[in-house]
Amino acid sequence: MKPHLIILGAPGSGKGTQAAKLVEKGYKHISTGDLLRAEIAKGTELGQKVAGIISRGDLVDDRTVMALLKANCDVDKVSYIFDGFPRNIAQAEMLEAELLQGKKTLAVYFKIDLSILVSRVVNRRTCSKCGEIYNMATKPPRVSDTCDKCGATGSLTQRKDDTEEVVSNRLQIFKDTVDPMLAFYKSKGVLVELDASKQEKDVFSALEKVIG
Repeated sequence: MKPHLIILGAPGSGKGTQAAKLVEKGYKHISTGDLLRAEIAKGTELGQKVAGIISRGDLVDDRTVMALLKANCDVDKVSYIFDGFPRNIAQAEMLEAELLQGKKTLAVYFKIDLSILVSRVVNRRTCSKCGEIYNMATKPPRVSDTCDKCGATGSLTQRKDDTEEVVSNRLQIFKDTVDPMLAFYKSKGVLVELDASKQEKDVFSALEKVIG
């Protein structure tokens, strides 16, 4: 069984794109947002608790998210990609202690100069029909405002929070929280750093090599 992967990287570092490629190789991508919605839809006791938290406008706490992961992840049989959780050192320690302890794990850090990311994220566009991701500076569609993958016209949209000011703030928050997590995984001997400034295919090739 391949190792479980904890994907770390700033917004726009390409980790989401690479995670999608790994799903095609047999990994299961874990989105805590998707798990929350699914648990609510199932009407379980945990789902009802989550629904109550969200209906009050509160953020779902780490302990509840952890219970959700434990209820939905069979780490003995499936190789998972954890993307978006953990977001801080407390969550990293909790994930290790309560779910992944003793399991083969790699923390993959998509390392890139944060100054490069502002331009990359501001130029990002996503197809509202199929979810294909473009960058108007480095990976534009072949035909203006038309998705290469599904052919939809007028479907390429920019996230409202992909502005220079918002992105710069998000990157500063990321910088403040990622260093303790990197130190934590480095101390465990499971940290791998990839140069995320390279071409998409080259990053994926390097990723495949490290996970075996």
